[in-house]
Amino acid sequence: MSSAWPHEKATTLDGQDYDDAEKGLYDNSRNLPILPPLAHVGRDRKTAIHIETVLSPTSPIHEGITPFSSVPVLALEWPTGWQSPSPAPEKEAREVKKPVRPKKKISRWILFQLWFNTYRKFFTFVTLLNLAGIIMASLGRFPYGEDHLGALVLGNLLCAVLMRNELFLRFLYIIAIYGLRSWAPISLKLAVTSVLQHVGGIHSGCALSGAGWLVFKIVDIIRHRAVQHGAVIVTGIITNVLVIISVLSAFPWVRNYHHNMFERHHRFIGWLGLATTWGFVILGNSYDIKLGEWRSDANSLLSAQELWFAVFMTIFILIPWVTLREVPVEVEIPSPKVAILRFDRGMQQGLLGRISRTSIMEYHAFGIISESRKSPYHYMICGVQGDFTKALVADPPKTVWTRELKFAGVGHASAMFKRGIRICTGTGIGAALSTCIQSPNWFLIWIGSDQERTFGPTITGLIHKHIEPERMILWDSKKRGGRPDTMKLLKETWTSFGAEVIFITSNMQGNDEMMQGCLEAGLHAFGTLWDF
Repeated sequence: MSSAWPHEKATTLDGQDYDDAEKGLYDNSRNLPILPPLAHVGRDRKTAIHIETVLSPTSPIHEGITPFSSVPVLALEWPTGWQSPSPAPEKEAREVKKPVRPKKKISRWILFQLWFNTYRKFFTFVTLLNLAGIIMASLGRFPYGEDHLGALVLGNLLCAVLMRNELFLRFLYIIAIYGLRSWAPISLKLAVTSVLQHVGGIHSGCALSGAGWLVFKIVDIIRHRAVQHGAVIVTGIITNVLVIISVLSAFPWVRNYHHNMFERHHRFIGWLGLATTWGFVILGNSYDIKLGEWRSDANSLLSAQELWFAVFMTIFILIPWVTLREVPVEVEIPSPKVAILRFDRGMQQGLLGRISRTSIMEYHAFGIISESRKSPYHYMICGVQGDFTKALVADPPKTVWTRELKFAGVGHASAMFKRGIRICTGTGIGAALSTCIQSPNWFLIWIGSDQERTFGPTITGLIHKHIEPERMILWDSKKRGGRPDTMKLLKETWTSFGAEVIFITSNMQGNDEMMQGCLEAGLHAFGTLWDF
């Protein structure tokens, strides 16, 4: 195990948080001239222009650098009117005014399309549909809703649970991949991939709608409290409060800025709400409001739709936790910015795993890198950002807790397409690399700062061992003097490689820039999704 170096603190640029492995990419690009568009890919190294720039000092973390002989060299040309800077004293070089590339204006229509994505479409449709049902039931024009309020509550909550269940989502991906990849037109594949990526919109919409129906049901019970048993009313109110707390704790600003609070309330209050739901269902279906007494037989309970919704909801909540294991892990620390975790057994491409130091708290998801299903190991790249990842570097664990049932990310859908491009920045290589290692039909573009020293020999070795030079571009922003023109890079690779789709893994700023550019250029792309 490598020794841990003192870690650096992540900074915030333009209100956007970056982990340390990506921070250098943006720090360097802010202080350096913007590079001109890419002129050619794969040209001989002798034709590359050397650019004198002022870079941050070399860190003492890992002096051995893997030779770049197998990596395509990107030759750059200066725009008309520019001159390559000649060597000058350091003081004069600092005083040279750096040219700034003007920010391209994006049309409002493109911004709206990216904002009103499939996630928000699902959320809007599900919420409005249920809202219409609640209004009709309150007006006495929805007989089923009036007679089966509990079923509508639990039906929505069951659907919400399914949309976040690892097993159910893996099942959907299997159907999509094996059912479509050999015959389906690209338009259908793109639509299905968008649905798979954005099922979280159904999760959010159904959870909120279930809470809405539950409020409606409790109001109805209180209105008829004269014929209801007190125990039914009390359990109903308690269930209502717990479910609402669980739903509110998952709102974006809570989840993004108070993750531990979100996890405690959404998980533990949600479990407590499930327990009281069982009590509410059993008591509510066992009490006969017409006779004002408890039923002695179980027929009415067993025939209730609410009971079976509760049964399946409980099963799907328990399934991932049944696979929970404490597993050994080896931690490599190639730099203070990154921890590389190695686990036993190989994995499919496009999967993500959740890990924690404890059995039930503070789980964090990371992309999985594996050479194949039969490989003896798989890896996770954890960029230093919050307290959890900083602790991985400062105090590397011997074991971690994880669910053996991994969940599928949108990258898992890459198996549907004939050829594609996987572009990533910084630690995004963790989610992207397996796809390009396990399939010869995917092209890797990795943009980062001081990649080989930051990520170490393990990740570099996997790349050079499994991906041919003509199938990858590794852009080191520190060595090359800044970020590339990513859209020019994508357009040229799209044409030369014959790609059908682009998958993007980046921070929010990089993701937005590339998604906007791809939509404007007519390139089919799927970016990083932040739940909201």
